Amino acid sequence: MNLRSLLPMIIASTVLLAACKPSSAPPAAAPASADASATAAPGADTATETRIGALVISDASSRETPIAGGTGPGFMTIRNSGADDDRLLAASSPALASVEIHEMSMADGQMTMRALTDGLPIPAGGEVRLAPGGLHLMLIGIREPLMAGQTLPLELRFEKAGAVTIELTVRPRG
Repeated sequence: MNLRSLLPMIIASTVLLAACKPSSAPPAAAPASADASATAAPGADTATETRIGALVISDASSRETPIAGGTGPGFMTIRNSGADDDRLLAASSPALASVEIHEMSMADGQMTMRALTDGLPIPAGGEVRLAPGGLHLMLIGIREPLMAGQTLPLELRFEKAGAVTIELTVRPRG
C-alpha cells in the first residue's frame, strides 16, 4: 500500500478523533439527584429537557462541523428516576447517515474508541453523562455542515421507555 492510498484513512481517523477530543468535563456515570424535575440555571442555553417514561434527557448538544460528510459528537445527560434499569439501544437522524453509541478510554497511553453494540445501560435511580472524552454518540455522515446555534433532530430508542425525538443544540468548537 502506498501513501496515496493511505491518505483518506489517515484524514478520516484524524477527523474522527478530533470530533471526540477530551475536555475537562468528567465522562462518568453518576448517581441521580433526588430532584427529577431539574432545569438549567438561569441564562443557560441548555434549558430544554425531554421526558419519556422514567427518563429525563437534558443538555443535548453537538459541535460545529466544518464540512458535510464527516463525523461529529453527540452529548447529553440521561437520568433514570424509575425503579427499573433501561438501555439506550440506538439513535438516528434524517440529517445523518448513521449514529453509533461510543465509549472512549485510555489504556497504556493510547486513546481507544469502540462502538457499544449492545447499547448503553441507564441504571435505575442513576444518571449517565455522554460527554467529551468518554461516552458519546458518534454522528456519522453529516449531510450538511453543522453551524453554531442550529439544532439537529435526533431520535433515541430505549429498550423500555421507547422512542423519543430530541434536538441537539450545535455549539461552537472549542
